Amino acid sequence: MSEAPFVSIMTPVYNGADFIAECVESVLKQTHTNYEYIIVNNCSTDGTLDILNAYAKKDSRIIVHDNTTFLDVMANHNLGFRLISPNSKYVKVVSADDWIIPECLDRIMECAEAHPSVGVVGSYSIAGKKVVFDGLDFDRTVVNGHEACRDTLLGKYYAFGAPTSLLYRADLVRDCEAFFPGKSPHADTSGVYQALERSDFGFVHQVLSYTRVHAQSQTSRSLKYGSLKHALLADVVRFGPRYLTPEEFQRVSTNAMNKYYSWLVPALIEHSFSKAFLEEQKAGLRAIGVELSIPKLLKAAGMRGVEFIKTPALTVNRITKMLNRRGKIEARYYYD
Repeated sequence: MSEAPFVSIMTPVYNGADFIAECVESVLKQTHTNYEYIIVNNCSTDGTLDILNAYAKKDSRIIVHDNTTFLDVMANHNLGFRLISPNSKYVKVVSADDWIIPECLDRIMECAEAHPSVGVVGSYSIAGKKVVFDGLDFDRTVVNGHEACRDTLLGKYYAFGAPTSLLYRADLVRDCEAFFPGKSPHADTSGVYQALERSDFGFVHQVLSYTRVHAQSQTSRSLKYGSLKHALLADVVRFGPRYLTPEEFQRVSTNAMNKYYSWLVPALIEHSFSKAFLEEQKAGLRAIGVELSIPKLLKAAGMRGVEFIKTPALTVNRITKMLNRRGKIEARYYYD
């Protein structure tokens, strides 16, 4: 690259002592060196802060911000975004339990620099042992922002990835009071939908990051308790009318709701019809302006019953696995 744009790299972390050193080391090994590295410690109670301070003493590019008050996941991200330098042209998030390959910044910025209309750049990532975010055709490196959002809502592909796989244009981040809008732990996807209202989507067809799949991750918890389902519904409700025709929005929202209730039936069994779990579901739906529907739940239960009759062996196997998960959060990712 003829010029070296200044980048703000940001890692929010809470109790990441087991993984944070590998994350930091991956940033320090970048072939692109013109950056600041902001790490926001969210009141960790393990040895995270000591590890961060040791790195900060060795490299002046590392800035450790130690919160005095514990923040929700997205609030901690948004705090980090507010700390970026006014000189930054791009913002790169690296989640505390992930890491990026040495050429990540160079490769992902090449796309952004070559296409000034691009506001968000994605890339492949490895989650555990699987390559993810690979839905975009290989010959497409830039997609109109509106088109990318529309195609994603219609389920044609998913390339928006997760924060570690993305690069954001800094002016889009600065223009928002909360670049990741809302309290959902998956509001990073909402941030992409929001940013692409004013920019295009770029994609680098290379694996540039590694996503650690473990039971303590927010993703594993969200898949267990349905937070991801609520986030998907919320994005359809919020952004569907902006990117879809009225007919498409009706179809997509109905399909998303049907999938939610189809998930909820076995989830209730897995959680032993816990009142707390049911109340959590009601609250999650209410936050997006929807009330839990008993008729829809009963209809989904009926459909599950038909499924049992048609494929009893498969259904029994699924139920057995589901019951074995009771009371446990297993290491899972979005493709599970």
